[in-house]
Amino acid sequence: MDWNRLIERALNDEPPAREEALALLRLPDVETLPLVDAAWRVRRAFFGNKVKVNVLLNAKSGYCPEDCGYCSQSRHAQSTIARYPMMDVEAIVNDARKAHEAGAHRFCIVTAMRGPTWRDIERVAEATRRIKAELPLEVCACMGLLDDPAKAHALKAAGVDAYNHNLNTSAARYSAITTTHTYADRVRTVEMVKQAGISVCSGVIVGMGEEDEEIVELAYALRELGADSIPVNFLIPIAGTPLGDGRTTRALTPWRCLRVLAVFRLINPKAELRASAGREVHLRSLQPLAMLIANSLFLGDYLTEKGQAAEADWRMLEDLGLVAEWAEDAGCVEGRGERLR
Repeated sequence: MDWNRLIERALNDEPPAREEALALLRLPDVETLPLVDAAWRVRRAFFGNKVKVNVLLNAKSGYCPEDCGYCSQSRHAQSTIARYPMMDVEAIVNDARKAHEAGAHRFCIVTAMRGPTWRDIERVAEATRRIKAELPLEVCACMGLLDDPAKAHALKAAGVDAYNHNLNTSAARYSAITTTHTYADRVRTVEMVKQAGISVCSGVIVGMGEEDEEIVELAYALRELGADSIPVNFLIPIAGTPLGDGRTTRALTPWRCLRVLAVFRLINPKAELRASAGREVHLRSLQPLAMLIANSLFLGDYLTEKGQAAEADWRMLEDLGLVAEWAEDAGCVEGRGERLR
């Protein structure tokens, strides 16, 4: 592999050919460090030593009518999670304050639903206006499928910076994971968000039985959609869900996870690449190497699953010589290291 040529092309925003990307994904473990180094050199050129710190809020939990096989919040799942209706505006804003105190750059408001009603849109819009008036935080909304461009425009007008809607898995595999909506439905929502002028946050869940070719295809699909932020999740098998027995995650070794992240970085060199849910489970002691490829992470817990303690994440970033975007400028030193919620 001509690493210098691969890096040079990425720095010019030229992705590797699909065949090259497949070869990188299939490297033996003992040959993976040069790939990590190549991804680090690209990451460093575009993002320096900065890391975007994101905090998730599960603002509405459970009762989702969709049948996504990975999700504990589906009405079809037999999972034992907290279930509650959408939080009120004051509660959302209060959690945003905690995220800011913990050093977050972006606050992500997530609601378990097929898609938002106008009442849901208005509540998140009002919370966003309040947050923007009080705190130096970016706001990302994640509310499922959008059925009306006016809803995207209403979120934009309220100050929502980004909208998360993951592709999750390939078009070919989609019906094996979810039957209540389609891959095309998700693409339409991403395009609607982009047309409204909202930054696109869209990513994947790796470890649901996909082939290498599907991983590469997803990385290219996100590039073609113009995703600004790409969260790469590694499936956490949750008891009570169709994928809860872990049969599809057996190949997710730490080295394979690093190769996946590196391929996404080289295909999307300018995107904010986030090492997301499951990094603690599958990368384990190699998590620090992941942050030499990714330039973004979630601090604290995920939607229904516990994450790594926030103080451990801060210590990892410090040991790597990485710093959080906005943290010092926003005065977010106090409260660091505390577990959120």
